[in-house]
Amino acid sequence: MIKVGIFGASGYTGVELVKIFARHPQVKIVFATSDSYVGKKMSDAFPCHYDIPFVAHDAAPLDAIDVAFLALPHGASADYAKRVLAAGARVIDLSADFRLRDAAAYKKWYGLDHHAPELLPNAVYGLPEIHRAQIKNAKLIANPGCYPTSVILGLAPLWRAGATDSTVIVDSKSGVSGAGRKPTLTAHFCEVNENLSPYNIGRVHRHLSEMEQELQAIRARASLIFSPHLLPVTRGILSTMYVRLNDGWDEKRLRDLYAETYGSEPFVKILPSGQIATLAHSNYTNFCTLSIHYVADVQQAIICASIDNLIKGASGQAVQNMNLMFGLEETMGLL
Repeated sequence: MIKVGIFGASGYTGVELVKIFARHPQVKIVFATSDSYVGKKMSDAFPCHYDIPFVAHDAAPLDAIDVAFLALPHGASADYAKRVLAAGARVIDLSADFRLRDAAAYKKWYGLDHHAPELLPNAVYGLPEIHRAQIKNAKLIANPGCYPTSVILGLAPLWRAGATDSTVIVDSKSGVSGAGRKPTLTAHFCEVNENLSPYNIGRVHRHLSEMEQELQAIRARASLIFSPHLLPVTRGILSTMYVRLNDGWDEKRLRDLYAETYGSEPFVKILPSGQIATLAHSNYTNFCTLSIHYVADVQQAIICASIDNLIKGASGQAVQNMNLMFGLEETMGLL
C-alpha cells in the first residue's frame, strides 16, 4: 500500500483526492491537514461521509508517508515540499510553486519570492501525455494548472508537427470551483449566476507563462493570446483554440496527427468528425476530450478541449502522476 498525506484537504482539490482514494485499491490515507478545521472531521467541513480527522499542517507525521499531496495556496507549498523531501517522501504539488522552471519568472507572474529555488531543477512538470518517462522517476511533481492542461494537450501536436507558426488565440471558459473554496466577490453567486465574465484577457493571466513554457519546449515559436472566462457552472473547462495552419494541412492530416499522438493515451479521447467537445464529455472524469475542426476556406483549425478542472485539471491528474511514480497501472482509481 502507498501511504499518502494530504495537505490542505479541506479545499475542493483535497476533497477530490479523498474521493479518488476511497476507490483506489493501493492507497492508505495517513493524514489530512487543514489549519481551518483542526480537530474536526472532513464530514464537519463538507456534506460528505468521510470521517477523516483533520490535523494541523505542522503536526503531520511526515516520516509515516510515501508521498504527500500539497493542495495548498501558491507560496505555501514550497516550504512543505522541502520538509517532505527531507523526510524521505515524494511530493506532488498542486499549487504553482514548482511549475515554472525559473524563480524570476515565478516572481514576475505570482508576485512572490520563491522559497525553494534550489528544488526547481529537479521538479518534473506532471503532464503524463508529455512527460511520462520523467514522471516515473521523479521525487517532486509540479501538477499542471487546469487551463494549461486543456490548452497544452490541445495544441502540443500541432507545434510538434510544425503545423503552425502563428500566434494562437485561446478562448477558455471555467466553472467557479476553479477559483477555490475561499469566498470572493467575483465568485459570489449573485455575481456569477446568469453571467459570463472574461478576466485577465490577452497576455496577462498567470497561466500563460506555464502554457508557453511547455509549448515553447516543443517549438520555440509557440505563442498565445489567452482569454479566460468565468462560467456560471460549478466545474469544468472548455478551451477553444483558433489556429492558422501552414500550407499542406487538411482535415485528414489533422485527424491523423491527433490519432497518432493520442491514440494510445488512456485519458485523451478524440471525438469523431462532426462532434464537438463539451463540458459534459469530461466532467466528473479524468479525461481530456478533444474535437478537431478544419476550416478550409481560411486554412485554419479550431481545436476544442474539455476537462474537469478538479479532476484532470487537478486531483485526478495528481493521482495519475502518483500511479506512474509508484509503478502502478496508470488508470488505477481513476476509471
